[in-house]
Amino acid sequence: MARPTAAQIAYGSITVIFSTLAMLLLSQTSSAVGAAVIAVSALALGLLVAMTVPQPKPRVVAVNRPVAHPAEEPVPAAASSTKTAA
Repeated sequence: MARPTAAQIAYGSITVIFSTLAMLLLSQTSSAVGAAVIAVSALALGLLVAMTVPQPKPRVVAVNRPVAHPAEEPVPAAASSTKTAA
């Protein structure tokens, strides 16, 4: 399994924190069971958000190609005619 990226960790953590605060404030629960349900649902939501963050595409590694030697390069016709005229 691939390691989580920094974006996945950040988005998941922020989602857990803000969704927990929002649900606690909106529900105004005072029981431990209600707080536990909210905490578990916030963790599940944070996990869902973290897993839906797109993964970066793998880099394409350049393949080493053989370098043509200067002796193998064709000599232009204009360059060969100036050498023979001298």
